[in-house]
Amino acid sequence: MPFLMRFLKRSGALHPPRWQPIIGTLLVLLALTGCGTTRLAYNNAPTLSFWWLDAYFDFDSEQTLRVRNDLQSLQSWHRKDELPLVAAELAKLKARALQNATPEQTCKLAADVQARVTAPLERLLPTIAAIAPKLSDAQLLHIEREFDKRNRSWREDYLDGTPDERIDQRLKQAAERTESFYGRLRPEQMKWLRAQMLASDYDANLQYREMLRRQQDALQVLRQLRTSQANPVQAQTALQALLERSFASPDAGYRQYLARILQQGCSTVTELHNSMSPQQRAKLLDALQSYDDDVRALMAAR
Repeated sequence: MPFLMRFLKRSGALHPPRWQPIIGTLLVLLALTGCGTTRLAYNNAPTLSFWWLDAYFDFDSEQTLRVRNDLQSLQSWHRKDELPLVAAELAKLKARALQNATPEQTCKLAADVQARVTAPLERLLPTIAAIAPKLSDAQLLHIEREFDKRNRSWREDYLDGTPDERIDQRLKQAAERTESFYGRLRPEQMKWLRAQMLASDYDANLQYREMLRRQQDALQVLRQLRTSQANPVQAQTALQALLERSFASPDAGYRQYLARILQQGCSTVTELHNSMSPQQRAKLLDALQSYDDDVRALMAAR
């Protein structure tokens, strides 16, 4: 699961939607079990998540109290209800780590991970719904400026430079993350991986346009909630619709593009895994066992 999500992001199938602080706070919390951070980081996830959110919203004192308390409650729920599901996924992965995989299995795993991402986002909606109608003009402007700042960073990572430089950067990132699970890739694996990236339908400009659409959608919803002084039920309904549009774009062309990229990513991950030597697969199993140990320790520390 961790390797799949990291690789698909870097190969282009699942770029992190950086507009999602509106509804995506607990991606940070989820990432703690999916991206190799420590038990200490997980236990401090409410504080880390608050800092991340506050960088966008610039909360006032009343909002700060509500968000901090709700993040603590959300972590308790995540530890009790979600970590067992993560442990179950890890058990499946460990059982298959030494075997060959199919693209269907890989895509099924991606869908299961997506479900684990969506669940805490939906659970956080009441918190954002309570705050959104009361955001000030200054806070909305702060959010917009933060989007602009992060957009510049995204362009530097994925749009700037020559085509060869962009491919080399994507390859370097994908290889680093792959090697953190399997160990060093062989030269022929690196060559093959670069060829897959060159052949991919990945389009950074298209993904950037979708990211901008999501940001404008989020800002428009927040402004409408503030102008109408929506009650919590109305706000939560609007934010739920926003969340759904983030995972299923209203742009049919983009949805078709994303489906192709995800399928290509699943095939690439599968073929790369199947090319791994027994030693590389053993290292993957060790890494998964380390994740499993962390998850079970966190589950026990309720």
